[in-house]
Amino acid sequence: MTVQLFGRVAGVVFVTACLAGCIDVTMDVQPTSETTAKGVMTQVMSAQVYPMLKANKKPGQPTSPDEFCGDGQLSENADGTATCVVSKEGPFAALAFEQGKESVKFSSAGPGLVRVAFPTAEMAKGLNGVISGVNSAAAAGDPAKPADPEAAKQEEQMKQMMAAYFDGHFVTLKVSGGDITETNMRLAADKRSAEQKIPFTDLINGTAKLPDELYAVVKVK
Repeated sequence: MTVQLFGRVAGVVFVTACLAGCIDVTMDVQPTSETTAKGVMTQVMSAQVYPMLKANKKPGQPTSPDEFCGDGQLSENADGTATCVVSKEGPFAALAFEQGKESVKFSSAGPGLVRVAFPTAEMAKGLNGVISGVNSAAAAGDPAKPADPEAAKQEEQMKQMMAAYFDGHFVTLKVSGGDITETNMRLAADKRSAEQKIPFTDLINGTAKLPDELYAVVKVK
């Protein structure tokens, strides 16, 4: 079964999170049985950006789901950063945080074992794939139309700007919830979780060296 979980990582995160400012994202998938799981997405916005974002919001203005933490639990930290936690729990098919191409796959790996996999194709495309796809769609009416030098210049400028925003920040994909019996991610010392930490700059530049999928098998009973 494929679940549209944490869709923003596949593309829209590069645009919306850039507007929001420097951010780290951790996505933790925790199978709770052979048919259910809990998903937790944690975003941390930098102390350099969050106060400005907060100051720009008008008093009484309703929160939009597209805003930072528009659909999660917001905590303002003593160091000036802000943490947003979005969590959902239930049957695999219910764990959709938002629509998107990127997904998490759940499958049986044997009695009492759940295999959790993160397909990486959309992530590996990086910002090149996101912006180039927009430019290609704009030129779809004329396949013979040559590449627009100005569009290419703007694309490169956007990549450089976003790389500067996200330097030193990461997307962390994590699987936990029980003993990990098999994985191609970094296994914790207690073998109760596995994770892959991916620099945002590698995703933006399309240079992330990722397998076709990142996975872990969790013993749930």
